[in-house]
Formats: sequence, C-alpha cells, structure tokens
Amino acid sequence: MGIGSITDTIARAVEDASDGVTEMFEPVIRIGVTGLSRAGKTVFITSLVANLLDRGRMPQLLAASEGRIVSAFLQPQPDDTVPRFAYETHLAALTGSTLHWPHSTRAISQLRLSLKVQPRGLMAGMRGLKTVHIDIVDYPGEWLLDLPLLSQSYAEWSEQALQQARSQGRASQAEGWLVQLEGCDQTAELDEPTAQDLAQGFTEYLSASREAGFSACAPGRFLLPGDLEGSPVLTFCPLERPEKPRSKMLYAEFERRFEAYKRKVVKPFFRDHFAKIDRQIVLVDTLGAIHAGPQAVEDLRGAMGDILTSFRPGKNTWLSKILRKRVEKILFVATKADHLHHTQHPQLTAIMQAMLRDAKDRADFKGARTGAMSIASLRATVEQTVTHEGRPLDLVRGTLLETGKAAAMHAGELPNDPAHLLTPARQGATDWLDGDFDVMRFAPPVLTRKPGDGLPHIRLDKATQFLIGDRL
Repeated sequence: MGIGSITDTIARAVEDASDGVTEMFEPVIRIGVTGLSRAGKTVFITSLVANLLDRGRMPQLLAASEGRIVSAFLQPQPDDTVPRFAYETHLAALTGSTLHWPHSTRAISQLRLSLKVQPRGLMAGMRGLKTVHIDIVDYPGEWLLDLPLLSQSYAEWSEQALQQARSQGRASQAEGWLVQLEGCDQTAELDEPTAQDLAQGFTEYLSASREAGFSACAPGRFLLPGDLEGSPVLTFCPLERPEKPRSKMLYAEFERRFEAYKRKVVKPFFRDHFAKIDRQIVLVDTLGAIHAGPQAVEDLRGAMGDILTSFRPGKNTWLSKILRKRVEKILFVATKADHLHHTQHPQLTAIMQAMLRDAKDRADFKGARTGAMSIASLRATVEQTVTHEGRPLDLVRGTLLETGKAAAMHAGELPNDPAHLLTPARQGATDWLDGDFDVMRFAPPVLTRKPGDGLPHIRLDKATQFLIGDRL
C-alpha cells in the first residue's frame, strides 16, 4: 500500500470516527435502496418518504401505530457532493394532474428524512424526544451487480461471461457480438476502432439481455455509463485467454482496462457509498422474471445470490461503526404485488425466500438479519372476483399504461411449492410446462387521500418496520 493510500485510509477512519461520535446523540440510519431492472425503485423511495411524512397508512410500523413518531421532516442531505433525490418531482408525477411513472434511476442520489420520536420504556417520560435521521441512498442496481467483479480476475470473468453468452437462454441476444468475436484475433496488437466495436457489440448484447428479462448484466456501467461513456475504462469485453498472453496484445489491454474498471469505478463506489450503509433493501421484479421464463428466473436467482454474498454482513457494534461498517439487515422485496390478488401474495413471498436460501443462510450465519417479502410501493389496482366457467376467479383491475383503458387481469396461478418453478429453472428448461404467467403494465392510479394519509401501498409499512423499526 502506497503512502497516498495509507493517508486516505487514515483520513476516512478519522471522518468515520467523527461521524460515530455525532451519531451517539442523533442516531443516523443509512438505508441503501437499489433495484434490478424495472423493479420500481424510484416509486418505492417516493412512497416510503410520503408515508413517513404522513403515516396514516403505516399501521405495521410500530412507532407510528403507537403514536411515538411526533413529527417527520425533510432536511438538507449530509453529503454536499451527491445529488439530492428529487422527491417532490417524483411525487408530483404520481399525484399531479398528468399522472406518469417517474424516470428510472441513472445515478446515485440521497435524501435525509428526520423523525422526532418518543422513546418507549420505563424512562420514556423522563428522556424526552430524540431525533433519528434516515439517510436514503439511492443507486442503480446495475452498479450493485459489479461488486462480485472485485473478487474475479479478467480471465475468470471472461470465462464466466462467455459461458453465459453462449448459453441457450442468451444465444439470440449475444448472436451479433459472438460473431464479432469469431472474427477477432485476441493476440493481435491493440487497434482502438476494433476495441470500440467489440465493446459496443458487448454493450448491445447486455442491453438486449436486460430487455429480455435477464438480471445478471454486468459490468453495470456499460448500461449506465454516464460521463464515462466512450472512455477506455468502458472499452473492453470478455475474450478467450491465449496460451501465452503478452503485452500490447488486445487481450492484455482488455485485461488492463478490466482491472482499471474495478480500481477506478467499482472500488470508489464501494468505498464512498456502499460500505457506509447500515441497512439495505433490494427491489426485484420477480413477476417479470417469471413471465420471461425459466432461464430468466434462474438468472435472477444467481444475481440475487451474487448480490447477497457481496455484502459484508454482520451486527454493528459501536467499535465496528467507527472502524468497519457491516450491513445489519438486508431485505429482498418482490415488487408489484398489486398485479396479483392478495390470495397469491404468500406464494410470491415464498418464491423470493426460496431464491435466496443458499446465500441467505451464509449471511445469517455471519450475523446479518435477512428477509424477503412481497410489496407494492404504490397500489395501482383494486381486487375483484368474477365467475368464470362456473367457478370464482380472482382478478385485479387497473388502468393500462399503453392505452389508458380499464382492464382486469388474472396473471396466472403461482405454485404453492416454489420448487415447481425453481427446479425446471435450475435444470435449464426453456418454457414452463404447466402454463404461462402474464403481466400487464398499469398506470398510476387516480388518488383521493384523506389528510394524514400517504400513498396507498401493500406492506410498505411491514418492510419499513423490518428496516428501521428496531432503531425507533
């Protein structure tokens, strides 16, 4: 480690120690919020804040139902270098005269919500109100998928990525880029136009995979490059390893750029933002993956496992808060539960729990508390039951996003045993044998709210209790 790195590490330790002393008097809970493609992360944060400001729809958040949250208010965010989450703009999109879903997250942002809370217990009346700050850190899920790269070499990543691209499920998305690779000589000297063409083809393959419902689409910055677009650090792709790699080869240069990507893009994000998080919620469009088919479900299961094992789970102590942060709680959430009748919500939650089982056991063993549930951040449908072929059929009804017309939907029956989905997915099945599962895209609902009510939701209060209830 160089002198500069040592100095930087000491400076961060001093800063963290200062933060730890401050938090003894006004506790801060840093919640990382991320989501895989189309999971509805922006809507989740907007609804979470709206329902903490107006808590009439939060009965399962105990501090709210017990009346101990006296007030809630937004404050300037603590980090002057991170953009503010545009809460007011997103709330207007969901409640204004021209309803529309907010734009998806493309960069990191942050918001601080502060609560005045009455402690409970024998000494509650003598202690007075305490202030608890909730810092919500919003970042794209694609960036989270990069964290496993930190433990991989370029050769290891290339082998895994090429195997994935050549798999039956992704062959159609990767076809054009794989043809490019066949005409490429990885032992030739670097030619920048060739490198750019290969990187562009690889990016198009990742984008097509995401559109097809796949979740594991790393490196994430290839899909959300921001101001790095066109830079050498994003101009590489996986290649077959030659027998004798030498400097100046295309392979050697791509290997160097891969290491630069980890060092200059992934590690700073981990160090500056991710490693400071106390609680983490990962939003997942599980229904979309089921609709896309068995291979998308298996891809999602693998991505969720990679995400969970990338955390440094464990229980925080006052010393670890100063010296080394550990994520205390991790919640994986299947969103869009309002696309199903409530009688199927337990099956959706069970599928989430089964997907996480292997990685979850490892995290629990290390001390972190993990959970899985199904929610709807903003309820866009109502339920109804009709008679179909002489039998009752449970439906949800809402306004279709594409046409603006009201429509009722029965998405299909989720199995009571998650293995009926996960086993064929693990075995490489291409289609569901016992039927299909459909999804519709609903528009935001027209809302009529009573004073004191936040946005309508399904189990957002339960998710909030899991994440922060113990600190209130």
